[in-house]
Amino acid sequence: MAPSCAPLVLVFISALLSLGSGSSRCVDRNFGHDSVVCECNSTYCDSVGSGPLPPLGQYSTYLSSMAGSRLEASQGHIQVRMNGTGSGLRLTIVPYQKYQRIRGFGGAMTDAAAINILSLSAGAQEQLLRQYFSSEGIGYSVVRVPMASCDFSTRLYTYADTTGDYNLDNFTLAPEDTNMKIPLLQRAQAMSPHPLSLLASAWSAPAWMKTNGALTGKGSLKGQPGGKEHKAWAQYYIRFLEEYAKYNLTFWALTTGNEPSAGQMTNYSFQALGFTPEEQRDWVALDLGPAVHSSSYPQTHILILDDNRLLLPHWAQVVLSDVHAARYVHGVAVHWYLDSFVPAEMTLGTTHHLYPEYYLFGTEACAGWIPADRGVKLGSWERAEQYAHDILEDLNNYVVGWTDWNLALDRTGGPNWVKNFVDSPIIVDAERDVFYKQPTFYSMAHFSKFLWEGSQRVGVSASGETPLEFAAFIRPDGSVVLVILNRSGSVIQFDVWDPAVGYIPSVAPARSLLTLAWNTH
Repeated sequence: MAPSCAPLVLVFISALLSLGSGSSRCVDRNFGHDSVVCECNSTYCDSVGSGPLPPLGQYSTYLSSMAGSRLEASQGHIQVRMNGTGSGLRLTIVPYQKYQRIRGFGGAMTDAAAINILSLSAGAQEQLLRQYFSSEGIGYSVVRVPMASCDFSTRLYTYADTTGDYNLDNFTLAPEDTNMKIPLLQRAQAMSPHPLSLLASAWSAPAWMKTNGALTGKGSLKGQPGGKEHKAWAQYYIRFLEEYAKYNLTFWALTTGNEPSAGQMTNYSFQALGFTPEEQRDWVALDLGPAVHSSSYPQTHILILDDNRLLLPHWAQVVLSDVHAARYVHGVAVHWYLDSFVPAEMTLGTTHHLYPEYYLFGTEACAGWIPADRGVKLGSWERAEQYAHDILEDLNNYVVGWTDWNLALDRTGGPNWVKNFVDSPIIVDAERDVFYKQPTFYSMAHFSKFLWEGSQRVGVSASGETPLEFAAFIRPDGSVVLVILNRSGSVIQFDVWDPAVGYIPSVAPARSLLTLAWNTH
């Protein structure tokens, strides 16, 4: 239920008064799930601020919880010697155990996301983009951009729908690109203190290049790798990079195609292009790799798979054990669906140990995709926990970044032309000209805001059994960040021991997510 107007005005006034500290409070709304959303409009949105660290000898904490805390900031003093909290649990930072470096976190600028952002007033659009990309926002540095249509479009299209156009003479970006996605990406880039890492993924080749003559369903490229369809499909990627470059948007990476396993499934309901790992290996070796290498964008990374980690390590072994394909590849892209079926150590860990020179990168995740738990749940803390658990599990198994799916959706979880409605960290209510920041938004924030590019995961060990999930990082400036998830229903007291500075007495409230940060010099 919406709170009455008078209390809401008081909340806005008190929230505005707190802006002087660089942070501002959540205007919460309860929609009957297990927690709340934070409502934002054209003139106001909560923010954690730029979040500078206190001086040496002090630490900062940021708390979000099912009880309603949202990046609630506080500070404390690091203790030189431990008097003991009586908890008996100690988390020890092990800085000499060094693992992967962070690339970044972000979300996808789908057609649906762009439609929803642009459905708001100019002021509300600005607020929403600032939440993700400005220095007061949560530090998104990665944006995945679908190449042409996907299920989160309102129609089926590619950029080369003229039959037999192997030279791509009629290749043209869609109005969805030029009128919506590109202007929004330019605005996001202008707000961001760092260059955004753009990531391109295609869902389907044009129907005339495919065995089934359709964008949807079971179908793959006609012919063989090295043949005219495979060559044209590789050049399609280059043309996409060229067209976006005209708008000053250059891509850090592209993937070999969204969920290639989907295009091998009979009656698959939306856009897909089937590849086996062997076919992907040969296409990269003979077509895509050479095309990117000889283009104006040879520095653009190629990420294979772009599908569920369930397919690892087998998929990586097939592609990366071939020297002709592997020399063009930089990393392996994974989605989070079906993660619970196989332990991360068996998929991600094994792949990393087999091919340590190739990074692992999370390229898609969303809540609300399971048929029994479908669509938007405004205020679901359980979904925030699903995000945080998966991100921690990925980070602890060598993944260097994690990309959410749609940046924004409407109250139904769309638009989606095939009604494949899901949830999003930001839900737009265009009628009221407001947007709601879901608990999952704050899940992302606990990582994206604090784990800057170049941060390195280091060891952290617990003194005993604990339900807490955690990961520790040293940032490029030498400061330390520890992220802790407590999915249990109990308050858990613990101490953090960093040999460089001392002891931090701490507590993880029930059903909470906590980020601690401190300087070491």
